Amino acid sequence: MKQLSLTDKWFHGAVSLEQREDGIKPWRIPYKDYELYPPEGIEGKGEICAGIRLRMRTDSSEVAVSFAPLAETADMDFVAGGELLQSLRLLAGTTEAMFGRFSSDTKDLEIWLPQNIGMTITGLRIDDEAVAVPLPDTRPRWITYGSSITQCVAASSPSRAWPAIAAEACGFSLTNLGFSGNCHMEPMIGRLIRDLPADFISICAGVNIYGAGTLSPRMFKPLLIGLVETIRDKHKETPMLIISPIYGTVRETELNSLGFTLPMMREGIRETVELLRERGDHRLYYQDGLNWLGPEDESFLTDGLHPGAEGYELLGRRFRKLHECAFRVGNKFAE
Repeated sequence: MKQLSLTDKWFHGAVSLEQREDGIKPWRIPYKDYELYPPEGIEGKGEICAGIRLRMRTDSSEVAVSFAPLAETADMDFVAGGELLQSLRLLAGTTEAMFGRFSSDTKDLEIWLPQNIGMTITGLRIDDEAVAVPLPDTRPRWITYGSSITQCVAASSPSRAWPAIAAEACGFSLTNLGFSGNCHMEPMIGRLIRDLPADFISICAGVNIYGAGTLSPRMFKPLLIGLVETIRDKHKETPMLIISPIYGTVRETELNSLGFTLPMMREGIRETVELLRERGDHRLYYQDGLNWLGPEDESFLTDGLHPGAEGYELLGRRFRKLHECAFRVGNKFAE
C-alpha cells in the first residue's frame, strides 16, 4: 500500500485541526483557545472526535488509517454512499484500522472517527495502483449542540449516533458539539457557534444543567437568551431549533439542588423561544423533547436518562420529522 499526503482537506466535522509532529489532531473547540474552555477543554470533551470523519473519493479496495495509540477501546466506521459497509472495534493501544476488501470501483466514502475518545491521525494508505482525493462536503452545514445525549458514547458505532443518522437523512454536513456532562450554555460556546459557518443550528439544552445544578430558575432563561442572541450576532437568518429535554424518569418530578425539574425547564425554554419570536426572530423554533422521546419510550433508556444504542438510532430516525415539523408549523408539533 502507498501513503497519502496527510492534510487538513481530508477532515470534516472538526472545529479546529492541530498540526502535531506525528500527525493531525482534530478538535471540537478551537485548540489554540483551550484555556478559555475550562475546566481542561470542557472536561476533556473538546478533543473527542464525535461526528468527525475523513472523506475521500477513491478506487482503492482497501483503506488504512493509522493513529497514535488509542487510550481506550473505540469504534471506527467505513461508510460509502450513506451505507455502513464496515465497523471496526479497536482495542486500547491499537495504532491502525484497516478497512476492506471492497470493489475497486470509484466511490465516495467517509471514515467516522470514535465518539468516545480523541485521536491523532498519523497516516492514510491505499492500494498501490489506486488513486484517492479529498472529498469536499457541499451539503448544508448543521451544527448541533448538546450533552452526552448528543455526543452518544453508547451508540453502537460513530455513524450510528443520532446526529450522524439525522445528518444523512436530512442531507446535512454535520458538526457535533455534544459534550458529555458539559452542556451548560457557557458564553464561549455561544461565541464558538456564532463564529462557525452554519445553515442550520440545533440546541438540546437542560439535562446537564439539571444534573449539575449549574443554573438556578432565576438564571436559566437569561443564559438561554444570551446564548441565542450571541449566535444571532452572525447568524441572523439561520434557522435555529431549540429542543427541550427528552423524557428523564425521576427528573420529571424530583427537584434538583436548585429547585428545578425537567418540566420546569421545558416551560422555560418554550417561553424563551416564544419571547424571542415575538420580538421578530421568526427563524427560531421550539420543539418539546417529549415529542422526540417521551414516557412511552422509557424502555429505550438504559439508566433512566441515556438512550442505549437502539434509543440513539430511534432519535436519529425521528429527527427528520421533528425538524420538518418545526419549520412547517413553527412552535407546535404536528403528528
